[in-house]
Amino acid sequence: MTHRTVARIGLAYLGINALVLGIWAAIAPQSFYDSFPGLGRSWVSVDGPYNEHLIRDVGALNLALAAVLVAALITLSKELVTVAAVAALAWGIPHFLYHAFNTDPLSTGDNVLSLGALALASLYPIGLLYLAPRLKGS
Repeated sequence: MTHRTVARIGLAYLGINALVLGIWAAIAPQSFYDSFPGLGRSWVSVDGPYNEHLIRDVGALNLALAAVLVAALITLSKELVTVAAVAALAWGIPHFLYHAFNTDPLSTGDNVLSLGALALASLYPIGLLYLAPRLKGS
């Protein structure tokens, strides 16, 4: 598998996640608050009162992140992949740390799922930072 293929997979994973979260939170903030991540689980509503403005802003920021990730996916330029990875880390690491230090609202199983997903959202961009300089001529 080439560096370009691996980078595309990582960018697609991050971009699709940001796009789905962004659309859901921006268009249906109450639904996002009540039932994220879905499948009968509720990870947002257990952590404080509903705030439509905040949820819509989270959606809009995820849409902005998705735009950068998709642009990097399409161009696979070393510079844009680096910027997209840094943007994903700027969102992902503080988000992971918040949940790592605030585990009380969720059950053990939900904490494992949540923190695992958030860890992946930080590990993929770290991998992209490793791959970015190797994309030219791959």
